[in-house]
Amino acid sequence: MPTVPDAMSTRECRWLTGGLIYPQLANRIRAQIAAGDYPAGGLLPSESTLVQQFHVARTTVRRSLAVLEDEGLIVTLPGKGRVVKSADVQIQASYRYQEIAAVLRGQIQSGILAVETLLPSEQALRRQHDASRNTVRHALAELEREGLITTEHGRGRFVRPLHD
Repeated sequence: MPTVPDAMSTRECRWLTGGLIYPQLANRIRAQIAAGDYPAGGLLPSESTLVQQFHVARTTVRRSLAVLEDEGLIVTLPGKGRVVKSADVQIQASYRYQEIAAVLRGQIQSGILAVETLLPSEQALRRQHDASRNTVRHALAELEREGLITTEHGRGRFVRPLHD
């Protein structure tokens, strides 16, 4: 697998040629990360920007980014893009429904939402979390799978007793 020469400027963009292009592109992006062009916690350029910058196919970009993600150098955040990881920067890849479920789970476990308490309606949760109906329903379904809440048809969702 070819490596990036030390003398090569990370800003320089020469055409990638030869057999497998994606390892070469992964090396170039890795070098830009090491040089600080893409700092820890910072977003990488979009796939289309990388396609234009390096004159390669989108599939090549995706394979290169997959290599870097497998190495733990970057992480994909749903709805945000690809972010450079570092030991100093905690990056939690989570979906919006998981964030909402975590808030409700915390309220249940801390007793803010006591056993047998009626949970706020879907509409109230949508407004509170500025989320879609499907996102709220997904969060509630996760809590129901965990056994933290139960649904009573026609009455709503209630906090279940915690079983030890």
